[in-house]
Parts: sequence; C-alpha cells; structure tokens
Amino acid sequence: MYVATKGGEAAIANAHRLLDEQRRPRPGSCTLAVEQVIDQMWFAVSRVMSEGSVYDPELAALSIIQAQGDLVEAVFLVRAYRTTLPRLSVSVPLETRSMRVERRISATFKDIPGGQILGPTFDYSHRLIDFDRSTSAEPPVSAEGVSALDEPLPHVLDVLDREGLMEPNPAAESDDLTTDLTREPLAFPAARPVRLQALARGDEGFLLGMAYSTQRGYGSTHPFVGEIRIGSVDVSIVPDELDFPIVIGEIDVTECEMINQFQGSASTPPQFTRGYGLAYGQAERKTMAMSLVDRAMRAEELGEASHGEAPAQDIEFVVSHSDSLEASGFVQHLKLPHYVDFQSELVMVRGLRDDWEKANAR
Repeated sequence: MYVATKGGEAAIANAHRLLDEQRRPRPGSCTLAVEQVIDQMWFAVSRVMSEGSVYDPELAALSIIQAQGDLVEAVFLVRAYRTTLPRLSVSVPLETRSMRVERRISATFKDIPGGQILGPTFDYSHRLIDFDRSTSAEPPVSAEGVSALDEPLPHVLDVLDREGLMEPNPAAESDDLTTDLTREPLAFPAARPVRLQALARGDEGFLLGMAYSTQRGYGSTHPFVGEIRIGSVDVSIVPDELDFPIVIGEIDVTECEMINQFQGSASTPPQFTRGYGLAYGQAERKTMAMSLVDRAMRAEELGEASHGEAPAQDIEFVVSHSDSLEASGFVQHLKLPHYVDFQSELVMVRGLRDDWEKANAR
C-alpha cells in the first residue's frame, strides 16, 4: 500500500543542518581555505569558472568548498551569483597571440616558432598514487621554470596559413558577435559564435563523450592538435568616453586549435579546416573536446556528405544537452515529490492490469 507522507520546515531545516555538519572538518583538522583550493585544486577551479561563465578564482573556490567538491553544484552556485552582477562593459576580443605563455605544445610539428614548452602537465607523469602526500607536509616548491614567457609566440597554424593549406578563420556575421547566451535564450539555427559560447559553458564530461565519438567513427573527422597554449592574456575595454582600448586586467586561459582534413569542393580547394576551443584557467581536456565538437558541428557548413549522421554533428542535439545545469535540473527534479503523478499512473496501470486479467480469464 502506498501512503503519502508529509514533511515541513523542520525537516528541511534539519537537512540543511546535517549538511553543514558534514562540511565541518574532523576534530583537530583545519578548515579548508579558499586560497588552498585555488593553489592546490586549480583544475577544479578552472572548470567551475568556465562552466559558471565567471572568471573569479576566489568565487569558484568558495563554491567548491560549499558544494563539498560537487563541481556541478559549484557551477550552479556561481551561475546563480552571476545573475546578480551588473554588466559594466563589454571587452574587446582577447588577443591570444600576445599571450604570456606557460605551456604550449603542438602535435603537428616538432619544431615550432618559439619551441615546445611543456609547462605544468600530467602528460608525462606516472599515474600512480603518491601515498606520501597523505602523511607528510608538502615541501616548498620553487617557481623556477613555471613562470610565463613575456615575448609573444605566433600561432602554429600560421605556418599552414602562409602556404594556403589552412582555411581562413570563418567569418562571423556582425549580429552573431553581439549575442550573449547568458542573457538571451538559445534559438536555432545557432551560429558558430553562439555554439562556441555553449561549448565553453558546457559540461566537460558530456563534451568529452561527444568528442570521443567523433574519433570512433561517428563523424568524418581525422584530427590533429595544431596547438594548445596556456597562459595569461590582457582584458581590454573601450570606455564610452574614449575611442581606444585600455587594459583593465588579465585572465588565465587555455586555447586549443585542432586541425582536420577537408577534401574540398567545387569552389574550395583541398585544405585543412579548424576546430576551436577556449576556456578559463588550465583546461586542456575541455578545450580539446570543444575543438573536436566544434569541427564536427561544421560538417553541413563545409558541405560534407556525412553531415547530420553522427550525434556530434547534430547542432541542436549537442547544444541543447551540453549544459550541466539544465541536465542536472531535469534529472534531479525526479527526487522531488511526484506523489500525484505517480498515483494517477498507478490507477491507470491497475485498470489496464484488471482488463488484461479479465480478457485472459475467458
């Protein structure tokens, strides 16, 4: 027998109290500080900033602590806070050519202008748990070798550009550049600037799955990493009272340019095409997935015969399901009371079952 249960303010208040108790450190241990999260969990902070659409390491770290490490919940907190912030100005496009680079690699050329810069990365480490970290304090680490390069480094794809082997950067219509996905509802067909905004805010796990599918044959891509670069770039605005840009600060970003083959068409010679990804902080996996999915969604634009056949090529499917908050909301709302809905279905199934038993009893 199913019985409806009742709860109230007291039960909800107790649930919140238990959550607060769960957040507290064990007796004798220290409370996790915002600075510790920024310094020691930079990858998590980077993800929350990108998917939360706010570049604020302290805010992201605070949300991670409050969410007890649940990054989707942390993104929710950041986006909710973002809605309270005033829009003071619009920055000019970031100039990644002038990035102060900490890490910069290419999988297409061994010798690149400025050289390969490995920087901080897990790529060449053994995936073995270091149990010493749980029993001893971390020794101070010298920052030597981690500092960014001051001189700008050209993009690797410029090498192919000069030979005419790389497609020009796809031009965007002026109206597309003014669309802000955080303030305007998503509409289809969605132009590439809007799609890139959605991918930058998209759930990393979902994008990674979509990118993986393109490599397994669900899409006609054969990708190469043209370049991944990580570093700091200036943020500039043009104030109303001035007619020239001024630098107001800097942010850390990761940029990935993916190279894909293109057979050409009646109007376009065979050449390489681009996939692009950009995210806050250090987010190589995210930007690589972004660039793969971005290229897959350009299949129809490039006139490829296979366009629309693979999930990653379906723009509406990818963009509509990439947002972790929307996905989380639809899934998690199932935990909320659905007593009336279920009772109606229960009555219907019981009735159908009675009809079935009567029909089979004859």
